[in-house]
This record gives sequence, C-alpha cells and structure tokens, in this order.
Amino acid sequence: MKFLKKNQNNQTYTYTQEQNLRRLSTDSLDDVLREFGSTAQGLTAEEAKTRLEEHGPNIAKTKKQHTVISRIIEALVNPFNIILLIIAIVTYITDVVIADTADYATTLIVLLMVFLSSVVAFIQSRNSDKAAEGLKQMVANKTDVIRDGKLVEINIADVVPGDVIKFSAGDMIPADVRFISTKDTFVSQAALTGESAPVEKFDTSGDPDVALTDLVNIGMMGTDLVSGTAIAVVLYTGQDTFFSSIATSLSGEKAQTSFERGVASVSAMLIKMMLIIIPVIFLINGIIKGDWFSALLFSVSIAVGLTPEMLPVIMTSTLARGALAMSKRNVIVRTLGSIQTFGEMDILCTDKTGTLTEDKIVLEKYMDLTGQDDTRVLRHAYLNSYFQTGLKNLIDIAIINRAEKYNFPEIIENYTRIDEVPFDFSRRRMSVILEDKTGKRQLITKGAVEEMLAICSFVEIAGQVRTIGEDERKLAMTTYEKYNNTGLRMLAVAQKNEVPDEEHFTIADESNMVLIGFVGFLDPPKESARGAVEILREHGVRTVVLTGDSEGVALKVCEKVGIDVQTYVLGTDVEQMSDLELKEVAQHCNLFSKLSPMQKKRVVSALQEDGHTVGYMGDGINDTPALRQSDVGISVDSAVDIAKETADIILLEKDLMVLEEGVLLGRRTFGNIMKYIKMAASGNFGNMIAVVIASIFLPFLPMLPVHILTQNLLNDFAQMGLAFDNMDEDFVQKPQKWDVKSLKSFMWIMGPLSSIFDVLCYIILWFEFGYNSMTTAPYFQTGWFLFGTLSQILIIHMIRTGKMPFVHSKPAPALLFSTLLVGIVALIIGLTPLATVLDLKQMPLHYLFWLCILLTLYSLSVQIIKKIYQKHIGPWI
Repeated sequence: MKFLKKNQNNQTYTYTQEQNLRRLSTDSLDDVLREFGSTAQGLTAEEAKTRLEEHGPNIAKTKKQHTVISRIIEALVNPFNIILLIIAIVTYITDVVIADTADYATTLIVLLMVFLSSVVAFIQSRNSDKAAEGLKQMVANKTDVIRDGKLVEINIADVVPGDVIKFSAGDMIPADVRFISTKDTFVSQAALTGESAPVEKFDTSGDPDVALTDLVNIGMMGTDLVSGTAIAVVLYTGQDTFFSSIATSLSGEKAQTSFERGVASVSAMLIKMMLIIIPVIFLINGIIKGDWFSALLFSVSIAVGLTPEMLPVIMTSTLARGALAMSKRNVIVRTLGSIQTFGEMDILCTDKTGTLTEDKIVLEKYMDLTGQDDTRVLRHAYLNSYFQTGLKNLIDIAIINRAEKYNFPEIIENYTRIDEVPFDFSRRRMSVILEDKTGKRQLITKGAVEEMLAICSFVEIAGQVRTIGEDERKLAMTTYEKYNNTGLRMLAVAQKNEVPDEEHFTIADESNMVLIGFVGFLDPPKESARGAVEILREHGVRTVVLTGDSEGVALKVCEKVGIDVQTYVLGTDVEQMSDLELKEVAQHCNLFSKLSPMQKKRVVSALQEDGHTVGYMGDGINDTPALRQSDVGISVDSAVDIAKETADIILLEKDLMVLEEGVLLGRRTFGNIMKYIKMAASGNFGNMIAVVIASIFLPFLPMLPVHILTQNLLNDFAQMGLAFDNMDEDFVQKPQKWDVKSLKSFMWIMGPLSSIFDVLCYIILWFEFGYNSMTTAPYFQTGWFLFGTLSQILIIHMIRTGKMPFVHSKPAPALLFSTLLVGIVALIIGLTPLATVLDLKQMPLHYLFWLCILLTLYSLSVQIIKKIYQKHIGPWI
C-alpha cells in the first residue's frame, strides 16, 4: 500500500504504509493535525459526513471480493479437470455416440471425479475468504468521538481520518491513531504481535527506528486499551490501516507449490503430446489401411490410453490415506495437498510464543544482587504474591507454583496481612504489609527494576545491609542486565522492617526499602521442542524463528531448543532491506525478531524466492500473513480461529514430535505420486512411439479399441496399489523436490526403452509365429495385448524403487496383490478360450517362453539403465 505526500516545495513523495506511520509518529502534533485537517476539538458533523463519502466506511476490506459464482468457475477450470473433461468427451464418443449399445458408466464416473475435485477446490478457496472476513469481526462496534465539540458515541464504521477519539480502559482502537494525550495508557497488541504483555503508550515521540508496533505514540486498529485513558486523532481507516493489510494478504490466492506446478506442467505436456500424436496416428492408419472409421475409433482409443486419468485418483487416495494416518496422531489435515508439501519442506519457519514455547510464565531464577541463587528472595516474593488480594496474574501464579517445591506454604500461618498497596501500571510495583506472631511487621514489595531502585535506599549483599552508592547501583544493574539479556523477564524484590503501627498504608510508605534480589521469569519451551528441532535437522529441515518478541528472549528460547543462531535480524533491519538483500540475509539467519506480521510474510517469501519449500508454524493473528504465504501452514488447536482457518494443518496436541511424522509421511506420499507420474510420462511416451511404428509398418491395427480400453482398465487397477506402497528409507531421509528437468530426462530414456521391447515383440509375433496377415491379426493383437499388460505390471515394480525390486526393496502387500491379480487376469484372457470375448485369440502356450525372455531382458535392461541413470543423471524417484 502506497501513500503520497507533498513537501513545502510541492514535490510529491511516495511512502509505504509502514514508512508513513513512522513519519507521522515523529512529525509534531500540530503538523499531524494540520495534515489531516483536524484540531484537538475534532471534526464537525458536516466534515465527518464529507470524509465518510470520500474514504468509505471504516471496515477492513480485502483487495478482491469473490462471489460464490466466481469461486465455482475458478474451481472448475484447472489442468486436472481439463484432463478429466477430455477423457469424458472421448469416452462419450466411444461408449455412446459410435457404440452399438450406449454405455454411460465410464463417462459418468469421470464427470463425478471432476465434480469431486471441484468441490474440494471450492471449499479451500472459501476457507481463505472466511479467514479474511474473520478479521473484520475483530473490531468493536462503537466508539466515542468528539464531533461539534461534544463527545458522541458512533459506529466504528463511521469513523473517518481526522476524527478525535476518547479512549478508556477496555476500549478497542478502531483505526490507526496518533495519541494526543495519555494517562497510564497500556495497550494490548497481542492481535498484531502475538505477545500477551501490554505496552505503554505516550503522547510524545519516541525512537522511529523500533518495530512498527513499538512506536510509542501510535495505536493501531485491532489493539485495545487494558488500562488508563487516552485521546487520539485518527490517521487511517478501513483498508488503509495496518490491520487491514493483514486481511488483504489473506484474500489473494495461495501460490502453487512446486509440486502442484510440476504436476500441472506434466499434465499439460501429456495433453500436448496427445493432441499432436493422435492426428498423426489417425492419418497414418487411414491412409495406409484405408479404413477411416476404424482409424478414428483406434485413434480415440489411443487417446484414452495415453491420458493419465488415474493421476487425480492416485493423488487423492494417496493424500487421503496420509490424512487418515495423521488423524490418528491427533493432527487435522485441512488441505490434502499439504501432506506432500511436507515432504518437500526444507525450512520450517516458526513463531516463538505458543508454538516453540508453552505460552505461560514460569519462575526460572531467584537470586541476590550478585546473581547467586537465594531462596530468601524467593520466600519474600512468595509472601508478596500470596497475600496480595487482587486477581493473581501469571507472574504471581509462577512464584506460588515454584515456592511449593520448598514447602513455603507452611510458613503462611505464621503471618497475617495488615494491608497492601495494589499494583498499577504507572508505578509498576505492588506491596503487602505483613505481621508475624511476635508482632513484628515488614513491608515487602516486588516490581519493575527501575521503579524499584527509585524507592530503595539500601541493598543487602552477603547478609550485610548498606546504603546504595554508585558501586551498589552498578552491581544491581549489571546483574539485572546480564539476565535480562538472556531472555529472562526480571523483577526486583525489596523489603523493610521499620513499618509504622498503622492499619492503612499508601504509596508514600514505599520508601527507604532494602533491595534484596531479583526473580527472573521465562516462557519455557515445550518439552518436545528441542527433540523436534533436532530430528527435523537430521531430516534436512532447517528451523528459522520469526517472532515479534525481543531478541534477548528469542535468543534464550533458541538456545534452549537447539537452534543455532550465529546472527539475528530485527524488524527495523528487514524494513530497510530490499527483497534481494533480504533473500541473501535469510540464507544464513535463523532468528528474526521484533517482526511485524507483514515482515514475517516477507521473510517467508524471500526464502521461497531462494528456491526453498517453506513451512510456517504459528497460532496468532500476527502469523496469518506468513501462514498464508508459506507452502504449508501449520497451527495448533489453541490458536485463534483466523490462524486455524488459514493453516493447512492443525496440531491438536502440544507434542511437536508429530512434525517428524508429518515430514516422513509427506515424503512417502510425494514418492508414491512421483512413481505414478514417472510411469505415466515414460509409459505414455513409449506407447506413442510404438503405436506410430506399428501404424506405419503393420497392414492391420496392432490392437482394437476394445483391447486398448481393457488393457488401460487393467493397468489402472494395478497402479491403484501405489497409493499404499512403501518408500525406501534413504528416500525419506531428505527433502524431496519436484524436478521437471529430471522427469523429462526419465521420460526420454525410459520411453524409448519400452518402445524397443514393443518392437521386439512385434518382430517375434511377425516372424517367429507368422502373424503377418489380416487373417492372423487377432493373434498378433492378443500377443501384444499380453506383453503390453504384463510389461506394464513389471515396470511398476522396476520403477517404484531405485534398488533391486523384491530383493532390496519390497512392495506393499496392496501393490503386490493388485499387480499379481492383473497379471493373472491378463494371462487368463490371452491363454484361454475367454479371449474370444474381447475379439482376441487363444495364444499357444509356448508363447509364454518368449514372453518370459522378453520380460526378463526388459527387467535386466531397466536395472542396468537404473544404475547408469542414478550415477550420471540423478535420483531414480
């Protein structure tokens, strides 16, 4: 999103959305009000009406609004459906138009496949629309603005740039604003950053080079005030807001993965080959044989045989089987195609909070001012947290939980609470006044370090209390900064024994305190995080952390989960980088911190531009642009609804080790689909060559249409077992990527090889058996039917592994059963009187001898080619 602004010399400058917000955060308040044609007293009702007509309603919009009809059309038009529709047309011609008895079964089945694939695509596209629409529901309905000098309540849709809004605790910020005045204003930005801790906002300018969400005088749509009051002027509304940019990022179509692009390109290539070869076959047979109707029927049948109609079926069944396996591990697969993308993934980008970590606070350290563990500090912190009567926050709960391990709860009966001074965001500390059974009183305070130092006159070091001097203050700050820089959230603990004999206490009593130490808190990594990162690394998947949190906290988490961080990049750095510079940095950087949602998306995109298949794991609204951009989006059951709507895969449990299963399963799925694609591409190419040769040299058709269709049906059934096949272990140990160049090489080598043995079969049938006339044509057709069917079964087992089949790599029982059954059926058809049912002839038994020789030589040739191919060209699958 771009914005234009003219300077004093009337020159026009173009700003990006983030640059513009930074500029407005540093401009003087008078300049900002002047730019938006407003004052601290707000707009008039007439001005607001005019601006509403100019800017439109204050609603987060997407770039493109999709209707149900447009989504249906998009779902219908894709390469897979084009293939299936061509098949439907062909089968309608052969089975209905020119058939003696009309048979609609095949055509209806193919059209059903088109319907089902379209329904799946339609549902997925509507899910993305729902994710974008869901963001609109994140904004409140009403807000208070100053119009005509009076405070009025209006619908947030009617807020316009220049409006002055008055906020109080609990209000949601309905637009991008610049604060005019603040008082103890703390804003929750969890919707944008994923971090639950509120941040304080001011009416003064701060550092413009911090993360966008850290601009101290800027509030953004979708965030809300948790305490204090504020007055702000509206900068941007509706689709011009930063929040709306997230919705816009969700509205576009998710980019195709390399696998999807590869499958589409192969499908298109096979269709082009079919459209070129079929007319050639038709003309050759019509001219040479003189029977144009038979030539047409034969050509149409060849078209059916050359079309990879089983590709959608095998893909769907293989992916569905993977989804079922994942569901048994409490993993929901929302997008079937994402399973095989898991197999391609070589980089997993992940948010920190709630994904690598538990999204809860635990007490990690309790220490004196020198950094040494000190249970006395923990005991005082525990008494403070236990006796405070307000709502216990996550920090209090963490202290109480840790103290239970030291039996501190047993000392509670020794104390009575006299009074307390509650926590507030302005002083950022809280105190309790306790009295023991001897009547001795003490005041215990815990809070933010700088605010605590302001009320402490003494420190306690090694049991000695002394006045705070420069050395003592330096020691305290050194210890604090040391642990704060490791990612711990540090609070100071202080106490004093000279407490007046009164019943009520105030903030004024928080003085002349003795600083005794610190407590440090951490959002701990999930127990399975380190193991998951390690196992993914072993499988060739690099983990990159993209977080909105500070670099110190993120570094600590990376260290604990085993992510090697040599350097890190901040969101402010990312904003200054070009796409090319970011791509170069992302090659070796494993930690990006203080990122905005769109910066996370940019990093994912940069990695993809560098040729990586990128997964992203996140659970917040701030993660949705990156989830959408990634090749496979992963979320968790506790994630916000929009993140789950955007994700492809949802983990129902906290165990991240399931990621390993997803990766391995994805690679097995990828491999089994690739087996079929390589068989289809090379087999169809070889069949084209063989049919052209046969059409030129034979005085009759090498097979009748009914033979081709029957053989095609048998081969399809045999290949169905591929969905359940095993994959070699060395294949699943590393990321697998689609390689169109390798596929073409495979097709150009294996296609002609199969044609060579088809021609050898022709020669044997022609010369050895004498099937070289029109009267013996049925025998020739039967012989080629048998060889073609059995060689296709054989090639399934030869292509399915780069090793020696059956010896070093065993097929799955389902594949073994399907191929064995088809082989038996083919032999029964060709070697028994049942052959006449298909206008074939029963072959003599000694033809089996020649079949065995041909199939053995074919197997040996493939195995030799396989070794040469893997040595000089690349992986077999």
